[in-house]
Amino acid sequence: MRQTKIAFAVMAMAAVLAGCSGNSGKPSAGDQTLKVKFASQVSFGDSLNDVGTYAVGGVKALGGGKYIINGTSGTGPEFSGKIWLEHMAAQFGLPAPCAAMTGLDGDAAKGFKVPVTTYAGCYGYGQGGARVSNPVGPGNKLTGSALGLLTVPVAQQVKNHLAAVGGKFKGDEIVFVMAGASDLVFNLGALSAAATAAGTSAGTTAFANSLISQLAAGTTNPQTAAQAIGLAMAAESANPGKTDASVVAAAVTAAVKAGNTAVASPAVYGPMVVKAQADATAAGTKAGNDYAAAHSAEQVVAMATAAKELVAIVKNQLLSNGAKYVAVNNLPDVSTTPSGLAQSSANQALIVAMVKAFNDELDKGLSGIDTVLLVDVFTSSRDQSTNPAPYGLTNVKDTACDLSPAKNPLGIALTCNLNNLKPGDVGRYSFADETLPTPFNYWLLARFVSEKMIVKGWL
Repeated sequence: MRQTKIAFAVMAMAAVLAGCSGNSGKPSAGDQTLKVKFASQVSFGDSLNDVGTYAVGGVKALGGGKYIINGTSGTGPEFSGKIWLEHMAAQFGLPAPCAAMTGLDGDAAKGFKVPVTTYAGCYGYGQGGARVSNPVGPGNKLTGSALGLLTVPVAQQVKNHLAAVGGKFKGDEIVFVMAGASDLVFNLGALSAAATAAGTSAGTTAFANSLISQLAAGTTNPQTAAQAIGLAMAAESANPGKTDASVVAAAVTAAVKAGNTAVASPAVYGPMVVKAQADATAAGTKAGNDYAAAHSAEQVVAMATAAKELVAIVKNQLLSNGAKYVAVNNLPDVSTTPSGLAQSSANQALIVAMVKAFNDELDKGLSGIDTVLLVDVFTSSRDQSTNPAPYGLTNVKDTACDLSPAKNPLGIALTCNLNNLKPGDVGRYSFADETLPTPFNYWLLARFVSEKMIVKGWL
């Protein structure tokens, strides 16, 4: 009996995957008949669900448009230029998904100021940088980004769709939701910025204290000298045209005036500066690490909150308004991306905790609902990172795209294309940039979601 079930599952998957791998993606005459005939495909989320929001202006001029290796070469999935949603639509025999909105709100001089345009009948609402409910995501102009991503949050994406279709789903749509990654990136960035600021402040103070102490030690009255040296450094530090060298010079001058004439020689004060710099580095590193450790738990809570918000969106805006087929992908293991692997062990542990908090809340809120399919992308991504060969992946640690400024001015997959890849065969790399998949890995994601839809009885 067990062998019969396995054989049936293999045959079913073979039929589905045939639909994913062809040029058109449409099932051939011998393929499995779809159990559910979806009338349309609707998708909400972030960069992983973005079918071309920013394929305009300067981004388009740079050969970009989607968070992938842009462009098509050959007939295989390696350089198809398609994200997973495009494979899914083809498999269902539906038109290729199109972006519901396009535009940029950034630096006009760089081509990143393009009016927002909405498209009737286009139901691809996912946007790079979009968070679950907060309108300010990574790349938004309010973060200081010259790119000016729109980052319309998922909560508003759903409202926009409901407004476009009369307030209700028909019930024959397949709805895909994948979000949370931008919340993670944004929260990690905010924590990093705050920790860096704390470290910089502590380092600046430690440098001054160390140098003042050393310079004052050779004066007649060290206590009085230290005050004078400190005042001199503070005054120069407030000078708009100050430099590190000018601050040191002010301190040395004050020390000489206080009686330590020996420090006038670079041979004497030079080693003092070196020691002060070492003290600053040590203090700054400790302060930054201490800040991150003290506030890491807040980021975990923030991710749990974002997941609760997403659960509420699914229940209160999708299901309650008639959606009957809603597939929600949880977050992959971001710690295994090139960006994650470059982090310290403490940061990697924090990333895993943040992802787990998000995924646990999704599981708690959405498991067991007949009209919801919760897809465990986390487990799949982790398995790919440790056991890539069965998936056909040849590299799960490096980026396929050359992200150097000379090759890719934005340094992200949004403007990665066939002309700025790294040398060699990168077609079956897992990652296009530091976090986003290659076309081949998007294809694998489509296969994985298809498998779960078969088990659910939707395919």
